[in-house]
Amino acid sequence: MNNIIFISKLIVIFLATFFFIKLIIRHASSVGLVDVPNHRSAHRHITPRGAGIGMVFGIMVSDVLFMNTVVLDHFFSFLAIFLVFIVGVLDDHRDTTPKIKFYVIFAAVLLLAFDGMSIHSLGRLFGYDMELGWFAIPFTMFAVAGFTNALNLSDGLDGLAGLLSIIILSTLCVIGYEHRDLFIVSTSVSFIAAIAAFMWFNWNPAKIFMGDSGSLTLGFAISVLSIKALDYINPISVLFIAAIPILDTLIVMIRRKHNGHSMFAPDKLHIHHILLRFFNGNVRKTVVLIALLQLGFSIVGIAFSEAAQQRYLLVLFVINAAAFYLLLNGMLVRQNKFAYYRKKRRKNHLS
Repeated sequence: MNNIIFISKLIVIFLATFFFIKLIIRHASSVGLVDVPNHRSAHRHITPRGAGIGMVFGIMVSDVLFMNTVVLDHFFSFLAIFLVFIVGVLDDHRDTTPKIKFYVIFAAVLLLAFDGMSIHSLGRLFGYDMELGWFAIPFTMFAVAGFTNALNLSDGLDGLAGLLSIIILSTLCVIGYEHRDLFIVSTSVSFIAAIAAFMWFNWNPAKIFMGDSGSLTLGFAISVLSIKALDYINPISVLFIAAIPILDTLIVMIRRKHNGHSMFAPDKLHIHHILLRFFNGNVRKTVVLIALLQLGFSIVGIAFSEAAQQRYLLVLFVINAAAFYLLLNGMLVRQNKFAYYRKKRRKNHLS
């Protein structure tokens, strides 16, 4: 693709996304695209949501104007992304059930298979070739649904999901550029341009949230690009490239199970919740720290992406997961103790 055309395409995506998001902000309340805060929310005021609609529409405008041939070459993959986007829009408007979201994601993974987008192997680990065979599509469903949901759960602070997505997509873009994969480069850069426009409105204090139309679509799109990147990198390096959403979801689910709760029960025990309390409610510091951690993990993922280094990378990831679990649990225990003594001191003072 000509460099001038490519840059023009990105400018169109940014401007179109910017325009659509402003339109959504203006009419959000009248079309039912608002987020009402609850006990788990970090915000206190009713806020427009559904910026993901603006991001996807911005990309679609560019694809139509510049006749993006990548879309035609990978029609089923983009159809799958669009299907997930539609269920995200419906959720932003009237809250669909988690079961419906998973069914749609599973159907979208079947569409990916028509484009050859499935996880067929976990590489060579400890002397064994981990070929999945007939289990490839079920495993792909599990992995894609897991990461899509993980990124959705990370959308809890102004700017967090957007900044994490930019870092992860930029890493995948580097991989695509190194191996001259136009699908990875074009798709990742398109979403980065759209997210950049969204971040203009979402940086704390946010004027709009991306909603499930954004977080589900981004999570699924990153999953698709990661599967394509497996043509060039080992599967374990993907765990590092998208480490924060993955670690956050794993740690939270393990903690819930350990405490005797449902692994899918909502709470305020995610990484961003714990760090937000550590920074005394400073959203920007919390988001920047988490983004820097993701950047570090992504750099490790690229640096050690060769197949021969896979077993060492897996051991390193497990060590990091254990360290994160212990550190966050320690912080959580201290925060709970502090909250208990503060509540007790207030009660004694009132009596």
